Amino acid sequence: MRYIRFFNELHISDIPLVGGKNASLGEMYQKLSTKGIKVPNGFATTSEAYHLLLKENGIKEKIKKLLANLDISDTLSLQKRGLAIRELILASTLPTELIQEIESAYHMLSQEYGSEHIDVAVRSSGTAEDLPDASFAGQQETFLNINTSEKLLQSVKQCYASLFTDRAISYRTSRGFDHFKVALSVGIQKMVRSDLASSGIMFTIDTESGSENLILINAIWGLGENVVSGKVNADEFFVFKPTLKKGINTILKRSLGSKKEKMLYSDEAHTINVPTTEEEQNHFSITDTEVLILAHQALIIEEYYKRPMDIEWAKDGLDGKLYIVQARPETVQSRLQNSITIEKYTLNRTKDIKLITSGRAIGEKIGSGEVKIIHKTSEFALFKEGDILVADTTNPDWEPIMKKASAVVTNRGSRTCHAAIVAREIGVPAVVGCGNATEVLSNTQKVTVSCAQGDEGHIYEGEIAFTCKTIDLSSLKQTKTKLMMNVGNPAEAFNLAKMPNDGVGLARMEFIMTHSINAHPMALVNMHKRNPVQDEDAIRAFMSPYTDAKEFFLQKISEGVGMIAAAFYPKPVIIRTSDFKSNEYRNMLGGLAFEAVEENPMIGFRGASRYYDESYKEAYAWECEALKRVRDDMGLTNVVIMLPFVRTPEEGQKVIGIMNTQGLIQGVNGLKIYAMCEIPANVIIADDFLNIFDGYSIGSNDLTQLILGVDRESGMIAHIFNERNPAVTKMLKMAIDACKAREKYIGICGQAPSDYPEITEFLVKNGIDSISLNPDSLYKMHQVVENLEEKLR
Repeated sequence: MRYIRFFNELHISDIPLVGGKNASLGEMYQKLSTKGIKVPNGFATTSEAYHLLLKENGIKEKIKKLLANLDISDTLSLQKRGLAIRELILASTLPTELIQEIESAYHMLSQEYGSEHIDVAVRSSGTAEDLPDASFAGQQETFLNINTSEKLLQSVKQCYASLFTDRAISYRTSRGFDHFKVALSVGIQKMVRSDLASSGIMFTIDTESGSENLILINAIWGLGENVVSGKVNADEFFVFKPTLKKGINTILKRSLGSKKEKMLYSDEAHTINVPTTEEEQNHFSITDTEVLILAHQALIIEEYYKRPMDIEWAKDGLDGKLYIVQARPETVQSRLQNSITIEKYTLNRTKDIKLITSGRAIGEKIGSGEVKIIHKTSEFALFKEGDILVADTTNPDWEPIMKKASAVVTNRGSRTCHAAIVAREIGVPAVVGCGNATEVLSNTQKVTVSCAQGDEGHIYEGEIAFTCKTIDLSSLKQTKTKLMMNVGNPAEAFNLAKMPNDGVGLARMEFIMTHSINAHPMALVNMHKRNPVQDEDAIRAFMSPYTDAKEFFLQKISEGVGMIAAAFYPKPVIIRTSDFKSNEYRNMLGGLAFEAVEENPMIGFRGASRYYDESYKEAYAWECEALKRVRDDMGLTNVVIMLPFVRTPEEGQKVIGIMNTQGLIQGVNGLKIYAMCEIPANVIIADDFLNIFDGYSIGSNDLTQLILGVDRESGMIAHIFNERNPAVTKMLKMAIDACKAREKYIGICGQAPSDYPEITEFLVKNGIDSISLNPDSLYKMHQVVENLEEKLR
């Protein structure tokens, strides 16, 4: 055939002939099937067929005239000209030879699958599409459940016309592509019956942080167009590549999406969206086993192409198998990999500001301006440069106004929807999947959209001032003193890991509990035993889709710790076990029944004393079990465990005994156990404590409080609290000297080094092994340490 190529005739070198999408499908169909990659067969029209259509119908010059002197910022003119070009193509006639070849190929494909009229997906593939330096994802149309020759031919013509959608014209113009050097190939591929199962997208790179150590998988019920378009908030899974390559099959994190709709086959309209059931919404759309199968397939594809990939997959509800239906190079984060600068956006104030709604943060920027709610493309002319675009969802037609926006906010969508992909590429902050943005926001309302506070994006009332610092990392040198980070939120870990660092000196277990558990651990223990607890309905609502309280606790804690450990792998990550005070535990769901009221909880029932007490012992055992999962099952042996507020060596021995019974044994699989050095006794009889522990990390906040007798929560005597007090610095030196004498690890993770350069200098001069800093002070203190070490040489 002259104008048709089956997948078994195509290679990746055929991009000029059939576009990146179809060339990649052919390459995988031929080269990766023996490696377990299942690609449904199909065929593609060539770029020559597209040029033949223009020539035989005499419309090329007409299109050129319509595009002459086009200003893509004039949305009305863009819409008018784009419509006129599409009408020209739709009114044209497909060349006779092309019709015959398409019909013949469709008959052959149907016979291969034992059918007279096999159902196929008809997808556009631009010949400049999916190049490493340009993502044309979603620029042209796709038609699903096409099952007759007549419908197929009409769909082919519609694909040709979609080469001139408003968004495609705008995209090519803004990036300097010649409209007539970009042709269109149409891919016709056997449909996977994911309408009876599930489908989704996966990236072999983290779409937010750019980490190439992660595989991100999104999944929904039904056909995959809903996850691509952002109409549905998808389930999300992260798999860690370094341990996956070692044969450790562990999912790092799972997030349940709402999945309120699914796309099914329809005889009348090809496809139709229907509401999902409550059961479907409350359950993951693929199993853990299927997540891992997909992750292994993603690895195979990435290793073959030798670059990060953007992959679409589908599960067939008839045979239960997983298929790859598209794979293209990832084009946004992979372009940023060689960047030696980072931008840090920060709100100038976080107090006394009103939160209106939240969703999934895309990017790390902040934008502010007037809200403009857009429902349809005919309203584009109302949108002004710098407005905040608010919509139920966006599709690729909306790119021209997204470029004008200072931020984008949608009701629906996940981090792999087109709104998210386009926002990343054009560098606009976006918050997707808010659920209610079009209801709670109003036109002309001034708001601030912040994606700079972690995984969750926030929309605040009013225009809040913010700063953006560009940090040049190229000049930073390795320091002798290890500079580590204090990390609290697992969602921020992979972004923070891009900064120069030697690992994590403090990850607080209680922060992970607050973020992921939201209930008193002993309330969960009692629910696991089927004992009634206060706030049980609220706890179960938060637990969904988990039904067993123990598995919920173990999964969420191990995922939270695992995300931080993976982000900094293989550097050490010191996890401090939970150190809530009784008043903080009382505020958790179900907490009132398990906590007494203490006059001074700061020096009360906290830290190690809880772990062996009968009132909390079972909850601590769960904590240990979760940490063992991270180290043994996830393979993240870079996790170091640190115990807080250990008042006596005997107390330390009791807690380590509990850890041993849970399989956490010092020295086994490289496990180290540190203690917080935050009580004067830890310094005065350091030798006794160091007989038990592998090292210390100084908690300067509590140590200062107890040395000076100052309640650090009391405003009346806050002026006395000072880590630079000679009594405090003398204790710091004593702790460092004690550890040095025993050749044990000594670091500091308290606030003092983040606040005071002179404390940092004091610690370096006295030979501390590591200083763990808040991320916002890491760069500044790195320069302090670097300059000091240069002087000391």
